[in-house]
Amino acid sequence: MPRTDLQVEDVPLAAPILIEQFPNGLTLLAEPMATVRSAAFNFLVPAGCMHDPPDRLGLSALLAEMISRGAGSRSSRELMIAFNSLGLDRAESSGTLHLRLAGSTLARNLIPALELYADVILRPHLPEAELEPAQELALQELAGLEDEPRQKVLLEVKRRHFPAPLGRSHHGVAEHIEATTIADVRSFWERLVQPRGAILSVAGSIEWQPLRDAVSRLFSAWEPQPEPPLATAPPLPRREHLTKTTQQTQIGIAYPSVPITHPDYYTAVGAVSVLSGGMSARLFTEVREKRGLCYAVWASHQMLREHACVFCYAGTTNERAQETLDVTLAELARLGAGVEDDEVARVQAGMKSALIMQEESVGARAGSLAGDWYYLGRVRSLDEIQAQVNGLTADRIAEFARSHPPCDYTLVTIGPKPLQAPA
Repeated sequence: MPRTDLQVEDVPLAAPILIEQFPNGLTLLAEPMATVRSAAFNFLVPAGCMHDPPDRLGLSALLAEMISRGAGSRSSRELMIAFNSLGLDRAESSGTLHLRLAGSTLARNLIPALELYADVILRPHLPEAELEPAQELALQELAGLEDEPRQKVLLEVKRRHFPAPLGRSHHGVAEHIEATTIADVRSFWERLVQPRGAILSVAGSIEWQPLRDAVSRLFSAWEPQPEPPLATAPPLPRREHLTKTTQQTQIGIAYPSVPITHPDYYTAVGAVSVLSGGMSARLFTEVREKRGLCYAVWASHQMLREHACVFCYAGTTNERAQETLDVTLAELARLGAGVEDDEVARVQAGMKSALIMQEESVGARAGSLAGDWYYLGRVRSLDEIQAQVNGLTADRIAEFARSHPPCDYTLVTIGPKPLQAPA
């Protein structure tokens, strides 16, 4: 029988999403949240690491590190003081697709914060004296991957599973980072940091008209640039072992799934949640608890617009690595044999809990608005998501697993010995 103790009430409906598309290509999204006194913003600028030149991998990450080191009339120190005076919790980072600039603060400080970021985005200093410190940080982060084999194996799986340049890591390549000049950084900013395709999402205690007017004043003169071509590359082998003398073996697996635009997207996410959605999920109970094969095992649904996959990870001892791989793959395949009602109830409870927590966080809401607009060209309402979650059934999930079986694996391992891969 289904476990009624896992039931979670539906999420209260949110306020309508307000949208303004400016002539230069910038889209403004806003969600008023009446129960909070803070506000968060999220810039997505189409300048992610997939646009790094092939001989300058890591360039977008260097730009993300340097872009706030002085802007407009303020030096780097003066800009930091201005950020701090607003109590701004902020971050700049490079992802595969976008350069992301985000922050949260008290609602009354939102527009002053956007004024600072107008300088950061449109008028960064990108001083030559700051390049070497930025390179040192990037090289340290890259070297740190050698001490983080789990992260390294997942990055390698991504690089081999997604078509180039979508599989790139923002960490880049040490030789390319060392060879980067300040002219490279400034050229990348001039070509890629543009309003065409850029998204600014805001959530929290906001007033639409003053926000819209401020964004128009600050960013309407931002001029679009031609969309740069992407440099493609031949596909990499889908199986790889990286030899490393260690007491543990890291296993990374990826196989195709469906993206958010697919009608079965929520069923795909539900299927992965049956496998890996807490300590009662299948991978944890079957691979770790019952057999004691590994110290960590999980799966997650990942996507890059039209490309989607399931990533799986297991970390185990060298002696039990092959058995861990075999049992993990068997559990992935077993999903199509059937799903229990109590598993579906657990999945629904987890997905609704995530929705509730997202609805209570201005930063999470701002991020969700931008993500929806990029992937779908619209923003999903909470009642739409809830209806899809409520519609999940054991039969639907099992049928999806049968019609989309785990196959065409990408497999990467790190450890002293390679493992026997499936056919």
